Amino acid sequence: MTEIIRPSSELRNKYSEVVKECRDKNVATILTVNGKGDSVILDLEKYREIMDELELMRNLADAEEDVREGRVAPLSDSFTSIRKKIESMEF
Repeated sequence: MTEIIRPSSELRNKYSEVVKECRDKNVATILTVNGKGDSVILDLEKYREIMDELELMRNLADAEEDVREGRVAPLSDSFTSIRKKIESMEF
């Protein structure tokens, strides 16, 4: 993703232009205060895409940890265990 660096005053003075550029050009705008990075503006859809990818990466990391720690079982064993629990339930 391309990044553009702008002073925060441009957000105040050129809000529509800054937001349109983020949306139309699929860029992240880094806002600076006193020459230092402070905030980022992204198109809402791009933000959601990034958050979805982050959630997927976290889930994959959790799954890899489960495998490393031996907290896994063959799927057939899991279904057998579920069936036994259902069969022992009283309705």
